Amino acid sequence: MRSPLGELELEVLRYIAERRALTVGEVTEGFGVPRHLARTTVQTVMERLWKKGYLVREQQPGVYRYSAQEAQESVLRGLVHDFVEKTLAGSLSPFVAYLSETQEVSPQEFEELQKLVARLEAQRKEQEK
Repeated sequence: MRSPLGELELEVLRYIAERRALTVGEVTEGFGVPRHLARTTVQTVMERLWKKGYLVREQQPGVYRYSAQEAQESVLRGLVHDFVEKTLAGSLSPFVAYLSETQEVSPQEFEELQKLVARLEAQRKEQEK
């Protein structure tokens, strides 16, 4: 299990994961400047992400280009897993209760949830055999 991410680290990781390999300057320009973050702050966050294994970097003449180690979906799935295990003590009930109370579930997300429940039911039936 990798080190947990802070809020800013997660935002920077998502920004990089949605794009191609980026330099610190490019992330500062596209992500940091609109949020009034100094280049040194962006660089520190990117270095932390690299050391934690969330980013890979490739040296090119004069700069490093950083890209996400995993696809954004995979990273987010891992973060949700960590949240459920650490914060909810492995129980999905509070998470499902939250989803049932929120108005923010789109029709596409609802369909995905239904498919996941169907897959879980099939797995449970297989285990009961």
